[in-house]
Amino acid sequence: MPPRPTRRAVLAALAGAGPVAAAASPVGQFLDVAAPLSGSVWQSVGTTPETVQSQYGEATITYDDYHVPHVEADSETGASFAVGYAQAADRLGEMDLVRRRAGGTLAAAVGEQGLENDRFAAKMDFRGAAEASVDAISGTETETVVQAYADGVNAYIDSGPAGMEFGILGYEPDDWTILDTALVGVQLSWFLTGSFDALRRSVRERAFDDETLQTLYPDQLDHGVPVVRPGETGGELRGVSTVSFADSERGAETAGGSDRPPRVDPELVDWLADFEEPRIVGSNSWVVSGDVTESGEPIVCNDPHLALQAPPIWYQQHVSTGEQTVRGGALVGTPFVVIGENDHGAWGLTNVGADVIDFYDYETRESPSSDGQQYRYRGEWRDFEREVRPIQVAGGDDEEVTVRKTVHGVYLDREVNGESRAIGVAWTGMSGTREIEAIHEWGKSTGMEAFREATEKMDVPTQNLVYADRDGNTLYQMSGKIPIRRVDGEVVRGGHVFDGSAGEAEWDGFTPFGESSWDGFISYDEKPAVINPDYIATANQRTADNPTYPIGQRYDSGFRGTRIYERLDAAANEGDITRELARSLQTDVLSVRARTLVPAILDAREQMPSKVEERLDELAEWDYRMERDSAAALVFKHFYDAFERLTWADDFEEAGLSDAFWPQEWVLVTLPSDSEFFDGDRAAVLAEAMSEAVDTIESAGWETYGDYNVTAIDHPFGEQVPGLNYARMPTNGTPETVWAFSTEGGYGASYRLLADFGGESLDVIPGGNDGSVFSPNYEDQLDLWARGEYRRLDDPPAASPDVTVKGDDG
Repeated sequence: MPPRPTRRAVLAALAGAGPVAAAASPVGQFLDVAAPLSGSVWQSVGTTPETVQSQYGEATITYDDYHVPHVEADSETGASFAVGYAQAADRLGEMDLVRRRAGGTLAAAVGEQGLENDRFAAKMDFRGAAEASVDAISGTETETVVQAYADGVNAYIDSGPAGMEFGILGYEPDDWTILDTALVGVQLSWFLTGSFDALRRSVRERAFDDETLQTLYPDQLDHGVPVVRPGETGGELRGVSTVSFADSERGAETAGGSDRPPRVDPELVDWLADFEEPRIVGSNSWVVSGDVTESGEPIVCNDPHLALQAPPIWYQQHVSTGEQTVRGGALVGTPFVVIGENDHGAWGLTNVGADVIDFYDYETRESPSSDGQQYRYRGEWRDFEREVRPIQVAGGDDEEVTVRKTVHGVYLDREVNGESRAIGVAWTGMSGTREIEAIHEWGKSTGMEAFREATEKMDVPTQNLVYADRDGNTLYQMSGKIPIRRVDGEVVRGGHVFDGSAGEAEWDGFTPFGESSWDGFISYDEKPAVINPDYIATANQRTADNPTYPIGQRYDSGFRGTRIYERLDAAANEGDITRELARSLQTDVLSVRARTLVPAILDAREQMPSKVEERLDELAEWDYRMERDSAAALVFKHFYDAFERLTWADDFEEAGLSDAFWPQEWVLVTLPSDSEFFDGDRAAVLAEAMSEAVDTIESAGWETYGDYNVTAIDHPFGEQVPGLNYARMPTNGTPETVWAFSTEGGYGASYRLLADFGGESLDVIPGGNDGSVFSPNYEDQLDLWARGEYRRLDDPPAASPDVTVKGDDG
């Protein structure tokens, strides 16, 4: 790995940088920012003060060899203050950009390039949602602890150097507040659940007939590996019916919406797609009971697949009070470990893909008595709730955005081809939610029942939780508020544009930007759960074949889930599941997609041109593993890209639809060989795709997969100052292998946890815990991560504290 640039070299590069690139948030959107360099860059970097005063009592911060802070305090508030101080010292620039993107104040820091983000954040009123969530925890112990964290952040802002990001952009950080921590939660919740798939469905239903729609977008993929597999992995099953929802009397389908076509078109959907979860994002997790492990103790594994960026999304921390020790990964800007372990248990999470957002079309008119429009609701004309919000723009003209709301939520509008296009949006994250309180209580939990009680407060985002404790209990539990939709008294699926004027499919008990009763939502006991399974695995595949109520719309194709379960099943059948198996499974690179398609490629060999013969030989000898040293993996990667494009592009372009409408990978891989989308001849498409893949590889001069599959984990300002980016290195994996990595999208395992109750627990992040480029810990875990290795979760720190927090009387 190349050495880190020196302080002098980086500053010299900054001096000649000109425009600087800035990222807004953990989802890693890069923005070109015009900002002159000044001497403030130098003043913005420096040494963290070694002592700080706190009204919450004494604490110490001692860093280990990987710059992970070990915080010790007598009280939880004292520890939280110290965590805030440590996070600010290491990641304040990143924290500020996260809250700005969520709060719609990015342009005030980075200029006009942040305007689109701020317009969308304002129209969605993410700040209003965060304010409602602050109200939801008012008067709780969590509020007190988060306030201590905010005070710790502000103590650092008052006494320490702000960081290079502020010097480059030329402004000082504002104080941190509880609202800012809530904004971090809103940002992540939207990223994980904010999907516009229902709008795409509305568009594609006008582009294809019913038979084609069922072929391209089946209600359920036929891979056969849901998270919950009754009778196969043991445990007490909850929230799963013996009758399919679609076959039950209350499962009658309706398309939703009124007779008039909704004002949704591809251009509106494509614009909104810039602000939703990327299709390739995923995660893995599994829990294994001591009944089937070699050690007789449980194992919990988790690796969330999110944006890869410098510094990383996750902040490793180790916090000890007189009551509990909690260690693992926290999101910067929040005080609590989200994924990790305490003295009693360990937990991990993945995204459910639940449908927690609905869209409404309204009949509208110009108001006869006021300036603006009205919308029709249940036979009455109502004024939109309107608010004009200013958006500050650094180095440019400020502007205003009109925020409009209905009884259901916000009203998003956009000018398309000279005409107004708009849609009403209801999203569970718009109400007062208590996810920060749930995460706080996970860290304090003393067993499975306490953990389940805390999880009931996890209103957003909807997550698959896996858990184990030292008493030998294991758990799978779905979390999050999921609406029950009814039309004419019948329960229906979401995924449609409903008739808002008729009050169709409204969510009972939902109050946008206020306090919801959640009466009309799936109850906690009706959500899928398995108590004390032998083992269970989640990889963003569908939760269950027969949930009590319809749950999701955005499931993964199932390749990762298939591979995880086949290895766990085999190990369980042969004997005990070992720690080594769990570790190798987390870095497994066998491609089920390749294993399914390669035989078809080889069967079409007679139609292949001679130039691909050598590559076909490589595929014939290949073990389907997407490893960096593999030539066959390189061939398959570029073959598949061409195969996907050759199959879908013409038909979807003819329908006026972008690649965002292309079906999931499982559909393509299992499409009949005589499908009309292959023009009746899959072999011919396979041959053309192989030919294009070989041309691409030879033109680029690549020899193995690692020549192409290279990390590109960048700092927000790395485009102009490459020394801020992490080193490039070859690595394994694809988005559909268990070891997940996407060099095009910049996504992968943003954190890996292996919590072993029978031995040492391990973790790793794709970079370093210290956000200062001048630190030896800036990217010191990157090589471990790229090679599929780990660090000890409980790595012992140095003997002497690095920062001493003194009480007010000290």
